[in-house]
Amino acid sequence: MEFAYLGAAIGAGLAVIGAGMGIGKLASSAMEGIARQPEAAGDIRTNMIIAAALLEGVALLAEVICVLVVVTK
Repeated sequence: MEFAYLGAAIGAGLAVIGAGMGIGKLASSAMEGIARQPEAAGDIRTNMIIAAALLEGVALLAEVICVLVVVTK
């Protein structure tokens, strides 16, 4: 039973760390792309926001699954 709590905590932590790293890399690449081609800033920004929303969705799903592991045990 205690291992379920530990696994859920580690899983939630990894999900948050992974999402944070992914969004950081995404923003970094977007800023670099905007600096290289300022006229494409609108398209790059739109694609960045969509990708960030998808990353946040995956992280939230992972955290919900970790919570469900604890609740169902």
